Amino acid sequence: MTYLFAVAILVFVYLCYVLVKPEKF
Repeated sequence: MTYLFAVAILVFVYLCYVLVKPEKF
């Protein structure tokens, strides 16, 4: 479960980064 939780956090952070800086996407 810990692994899935960590992956979920990484995905969430990545999505936030893309939304904040669409130019990098």
